[in-house]
Amino acid sequence: MSVQMKDKDAYQRLNFLYQAAHCVLSQNPENVELARFYCSTQKTIARRLVLRQDPSVKRTLCRTCCSLLLPGVTASSRQRRRSRKVRFTVVRCLSCEHSKTLLNHPDHQLWTERPEAQQERPKQPDPGSSVKNPPGDQTRDASEAAQSAGAT
Repeated sequence: MSVQMKDKDAYQRLNFLYQAAHCVLSQNPENVELARFYCSTQKTIARRLVLRQDPSVKRTLCRTCCSLLLPGVTASSRQRRRSRKVRFTVVRCLSCEHSKTLLNHPDHQLWTERPEAQQERPKQPDPGSSVKNPPGDQTRDASEAAQSAGAT
């Protein structure tokens, strides 16, 4: 049973652009501009079609220069502590020096991962069966009609 997804082609294109940016940087780390072009195209498509991207994808993109953030290649990553229990990862883009601060709490869950965020999908009826008269009810309807005709 397959669920029809809205804008499936657009999500496939976003996925392709994201993978292409990763592939370009893994083959040639100096080719940052092409990877940045792929990521900016991905961001433009998502904005134009009003599509939500997964938070894990958004974390690996720089908001200011649309560069793909790979630690050691296009970004630096540091672990920081604000208090005794609260730890953060600070990811800094090497192109524009913009930094992101991400929480390192082991029990932290994103909204999309919580059970109350999941929508219930209604079951779709089979195209061959009728909702009003299931196949077993047709014989009962005919026998009831014959009894009521004979009773009058």
